[in-house]
Amino acid sequence: MPRTEEQFEEIREKRKKLILETALELFANEGYHNTSISRIANEAKISKGLLYNYFKSKEELLNEILSFGIDEFVNVFDQNKDGNLTDAEMIYFIDRIFEILQNNQKYWKLYFAIATQPTIFEKVLEKVQEFIEEYFRMMTAFFYHKDIEDPEAEAYLFGALMDGISMNFVMNPMGFPVEKVKKLIINKYLNIKNFE
Repeated sequence: MPRTEEQFEEIREKRKKLILETALELFANEGYHNTSISRIANEAKISKGLLYNYFKSKEELLNEILSFGIDEFVNVFDQNKDGNLTDAEMIYFIDRIFEILQNNQKYWKLYFAIATQPTIFEKVLEKVQEFIEEYFRMMTAFFYHKDIEDPEAEAYLFGALMDGISMNFVMNPMGFPVEKVKKLIINKYLNIKNFE
C-alpha cells in the first residue's frame, strides 16, 4: 500500500530533525568551519544529495539551528507578551534561562562559539538584533520602575551578567553552582531572600 501524504511528511520531519541534531553535535564539538556537509551527511547516514533536499547550504543549516535556540529564549521572555515585565515574569525568565542552558548544553556551546566569530554570527544577527532591542527596552523599563538610578546601564549590566553566567555554565556544567547563582540573581534584582 502506498504511503499517505501524512506518512511522507512524518518521514521528512524525522529526517530533517536528524540532520539538525547531527549538525548541531558536529558544529558544537568540532567547529562550524571544520564540519563539512559531507561529514554531516555521513554521520546522519544519508546521502549528501538528500541532505541538500532539506538545506541548500551549511549556512542555512546553521541559521536554522541558531534560530531554533533564539526562539526558545524569546518565548520565555515577557511570558504574557504584553511588553511589560512584572516581578513574576522576571523570576520566570531567570529560572527558565537556567533550565534552557541545562537542557541544551550543546546548542549554547555552539552559540557562544559562533557569537565570538563575527563573520559567522552576522548571518543570524538580524534575528538576534530584533530580540535584543525589545529586550533592552523592556529591561530598562523594568529597572526604571525599580527606581534604579541608571536603568539603561543596569539593563546592560544584567544582560552582560547573564551572558557571562551562561558562558561559564556551558564551559563547566558539572562544577557550576546553578541553583546558588540563580538565587543570588533573584535576590539582587528582586529582593527575594528565600527564593526556592
